[in-house]
Amino acid sequence: MEQINFVEYSRAAHFGHRKLAPRACVVDSKRHLRLFLSDALEDLGFVTCECGQASDLAGILQAEQPDLIVLSVCADGINVGEILEAIVRKDFGGKVLVIGQPDTIMVKAVRQIGEEYGIAMLPSLPTPFGAASLRASLATLLPAEPAPSPAVDVAEALKAGWLELWYQQKINARTLVPSGAEALVRMRHPAWGVVPPAYFIPDDKDPHFCKLSEFVIGRAIEDWRYLLESQGPVDLSINLPISFFDDAAAVRDLCRAMPAHPAFGGLLIEINSSEVVDHPDLAVDTARRLRLHNIAIAIDNVGAEWPSLLELRSFPFVELKVDQQYVKGCADDRLKQTVCRRIVELAGDNGARAVAQGIETRADYLAAHDMGFDLIQGHLFGKPVGVRKFARSRPQLAADPEKAP
Repeated sequence: MEQINFVEYSRAAHFGHRKLAPRACVVDSKRHLRLFLSDALEDLGFVTCECGQASDLAGILQAEQPDLIVLSVCADGINVGEILEAIVRKDFGGKVLVIGQPDTIMVKAVRQIGEEYGIAMLPSLPTPFGAASLRASLATLLPAEPAPSPAVDVAEALKAGWLELWYQQKINARTLVPSGAEALVRMRHPAWGVVPPAYFIPDDKDPHFCKLSEFVIGRAIEDWRYLLESQGPVDLSINLPISFFDDAAAVRDLCRAMPAHPAFGGLLIEINSSEVVDHPDLAVDTARRLRLHNIAIAIDNVGAEWPSLLELRSFPFVELKVDQQYVKGCADDRLKQTVCRRIVELAGDNGARAVAQGIETRADYLAAHDMGFDLIQGHLFGKPVGVRKFARSRPQLAADPEKAP
């Protein structure tokens, strides 16, 4: 969890001068297609909702006016005529994107009726389509630059239920088999869409920081159980500040929250390297004590300060994660390679895993593989996504490193 100072702000001033994220409603009779389309739209910055029939759409249009309605005419069981009538009756002022082959009778009919009703019809999006073609179809609705997100009080977000955890896969560097995932906190604001952590994570001295840490722990355990049922056990890691472990009651509750299920392989907690260096005794004592409760500690964002870790009186840590600034571009940078190799050696000498985070290119993956990293993590193998999308799209990667993306 990034340690970011919480900035006070005037809500009226900020909300009065910002453009809201565009809103989209996905209309499709099949739930899995609605989920797929909603995920794709959210990746573009839309706030989405879904419906499977005309009556549901009428209710949505009555409550709010989205900027976009995405209508799939390839699915069976949906009455397109009733959908168009609902759009007209509610005086919908946004645009409609029809998904389907433009030369089919159905798509041509929908476009003709829509234009007769005076509906603003975007050019049809043929199937199958990719992210680039979807973005191109919606270019007029997307801002030239991402709209800045508002600063939001974390207490408000916790009370409203806007917070969730997204997961990024960790990959075995040698076999390319999925090997756990890191949980990253995100906020899904009803007006601004997905808000980055910089806008809501308070300073660790803020009284609400402990509540945020408790949320992360509780939600990670809930998500572990969900993943267990949907795809089998997944080893999860979360981020917590070193200050959390100064609270004996919070640590006791953390230990009690661990599932007793035989499939639970333990929880990994990542603590920032700078905090370990600043509080070495607390970090070491915490790692040693928690091992008895099926909880392990990893040191996150290890970089130029790695020699300081040699001075620890013992090394009860299971993972060293190299700061992504030393991983990105490491294929062509000898200085970055030197730092990476030293950290890999430090991990190996102490029986810990070495993790390269921030892998975005094949060249950097191959460099990390050659330097002996145990695990890799980065956009080359998948961006952080919500738990349900993570469960649906968990990759089955090739066992041969030469077949990496």
